[in-house]
Amino acid sequence: MTIIGMLHHRKHPNTLKRAYAFAAVAKAEGVDFYYFSPGKVIFDHKIILGYVYENGKWIVKKMPFPDVIYNTGRFEKFPKGRVIVNELRKIIPFTTYSIGNKMEVYERLKKADIHVQYLIPTEYVLRDYDVIDFLDKYGKVVIKPIWGKKGEEVYYIEKCKDEKFIIIDQNISLEYNKKELENFIKAKIQEKTYIVQQFICCQTQTGQIYDFRLHVQKDGNGRWINTAIYPRIGPKGSMVSNISKGGSTNYLRPFLRQEFGEYAFNIEHYLEHFSLVFARKVDQIQQKLFNEPLDELGIDVGLDHNHKLWVYEVNWRPGCPPIFYLELDVVKNTILYAKYLDTQRKMRTK
Repeated sequence: MTIIGMLHHRKHPNTLKRAYAFAAVAKAEGVDFYYFSPGKVIFDHKIILGYVYENGKWIVKKMPFPDVIYNTGRFEKFPKGRVIVNELRKIIPFTTYSIGNKMEVYERLKKADIHVQYLIPTEYVLRDYDVIDFLDKYGKVVIKPIWGKKGEEVYYIEKCKDEKFIIIDQNISLEYNKKELENFIKAKIQEKTYIVQQFICCQTQTGQIYDFRLHVQKDGNGRWINTAIYPRIGPKGSMVSNISKGGSTNYLRPFLRQEFGEYAFNIEHYLEHFSLVFARKVDQIQQKLFNEPLDELGIDVGLDHNHKLWVYEVNWRPGCPPIFYLELDVVKNTILYAKYLDTQRKMRTK
């Protein structure tokens, strides 16, 4: 029987809602499962003080090292934890590997000459004039942190007449002159690293910004499948569509029928096909460069007024879809993929 360990920086599974979902699905799939944090690993004895869900509560037990580790925490700010995670990675298969920040993914795809026609022109913001140059070229741009998430600190900037510029932060619009814009950008890049991207207009018929989240995973056979495709629609006046920033979502088919009419069917199948082809290509690059297979991606795309598809960004920890009760589907795919990794490892060591 496969043993899966769920590794997270939080010490107790009660602080992580999806830990219970993993325990429940693992039991249904005939898999032994426990939760643990780096500080509970005892290398000398090859045991882990893990949490097992029994009789409605989490119980601490001495557990053997798992066959596969589902690594879901963030250890960047925990040096000791990061060392332990790296040691575990040497001896136990992990399900999940980082694809890097937004710019690293963009540069890998561009260098490999893969799907470049879908990539939005993007550059690092090293100085204020990097943004000014993009505005001179494209008129409308977006700047965002390379490690940003949930639509945090995403700014829309538009060049207007007479050296005036409009900056929109969520739904707040401000007018700056060129000097004020330069100072704004300088202040931002002193705090963290930003990228600048051409703004691609993807709007509903009512003028609301939206995009599509293509959530893909590997299944129990190690093949990429579509877990969910859904639109994320920004609130009126906002330039970001993230749910955490007041955005909403909808079922895909009625949304497509409403927005695209007779083209809805073709667009649905286009999104389904693109998500799988794109995921395979990103996975191939990751394995070629780092020998690290990917298991799950959240690909954010938009369609311009010509129905041309553009990739906004690629996320390696997309989380569960916000609606449709798909959390258990996501968990099940993860469990089955972990079983697949264990089976493959055992076959190689026979």
